[in-house]
Amino acid sequence: MNVVAPTLTLERRLLKEFELIIALDEVGRGALAGPVAVGAAVMDAAGARRRVIAGLRDSKMITERRRPEMAERARAWVPVSAVGWASSAEIDEVGIMRALGLAASRAVQAVVDRGVGLERTLVILDGNYDYVSRVHAAPLTVRTVVKGDRDCASVSAASVIAKVARDEFMATQHPEHPAYQWDRNKGYASPEHRQAIRERGLSPLHRASWAIADAPTLF
Repeated sequence: MNVVAPTLTLERRLLKEFELIIALDEVGRGALAGPVAVGAAVMDAAGARRRVIAGLRDSKMITERRRPEMAERARAWVPVSAVGWASSAEIDEVGIMRALGLAASRAVQAVVDRGVGLERTLVILDGNYDYVSRVHAAPLTVRTVVKGDRDCASVSAASVIAKVARDEFMATQHPEHPAYQWDRNKGYASPEHRQAIRERGLSPLHRASWAIADAPTLF
């Protein structure tokens, strides 16, 4: 299978209109347990003139063993990056789309807190639905990009940064809840995870509002 390598073609074009781009991508939307995370990667005109990191891809296209190194390289490649979070309790309280908006807004605010201004800044959001504008306190200019994590290098960087951060968080929760094997499945619906839920019920990190018993096995 040929894997498409992301480019900076779209970013270079958009940076003729905007001073900065904040690229966003989410991970954890389909998990049964744990938070959702949204990575933010800032790109400016100078950065867009540099080469894309060799091997950078959408996080799903990078092996688990290689992801931490790639995330480290992605963080060094962009001027500013951050990860925003929404907890499983928040997902239960407000629903997954609103929770994604909260996590995305927190990621944007994190880069703003590090000196990134929002005037003449464009937010690129992977997918076809803008879940961040309604949540963020300040007005945002948002463009959704279908398959942005595959095609746009800044979004790929945000993807792998968020994926590694969330995987690391779920691994830290494994010792307290070893039966669910979160060190391996990261909260997704593996057969072992679903069996542990049947035997032990839900932990405080599970998304209790979801029909977890009926969730499809993803791997």
